[in-house]
Amino acid sequence: MRGRFISLDGIDGAGKTTHLQALHAWFAARNLPVLFTREPGGTPLGEALRALLLDPATEVGVRAETLLMFAARQQHLETVIEPALAAGTHVVSDRFTDATFAYQGGGRGVAVADIAQLEQWVQGCLKPDLTLLLDVPLSVSMARIERNRDKDRFEQEQSEFFTRVRQAYLAR
Repeated sequence: MRGRFISLDGIDGAGKTTHLQALHAWFAARNLPVLFTREPGGTPLGEALRALLLDPATEVGVRAETLLMFAARQQHLETVIEPALAAGTHVVSDRFTDATFAYQGGGRGVAVADIAQLEQWVQGCLKPDLTLLLDVPLSVSMARIERNRDKDRFEQEQSEFFTRVRQAYLAR
């Protein structure tokens, strides 16, 4: 039996890490096979691209940023997610394509049609069986980012960026 694919999404500071811990406990209590992963990331290539994309010193254009997200996703799907699902393992991903529509689309202004075309090319008909969107007011998100960690390249954006990201998530 094929595994189920679950994605967990939301703006930075929405509580994904906390909820991922709860999901881990839920799967463990039921002794269900599960793989936890993240995007960008999940593979050596994906982790290298993640480091590059999150580094505040990285200068990258909006289109290149979007393409790098999909490059990481393609490798992730091909080498990790699809084989796990085929083997009957459930996959829980910290972010997936909804994040691209929100961050690169809503936040950066990449056309939804362009992202949708890349989504179709890279994923075909593969989509999560369930997406959990964590939504918090922007003030909560920003307060959590400020107190919890050094800011990465995305977290250094202004509140207007995160307002657009949140609106894109809610629209999806």
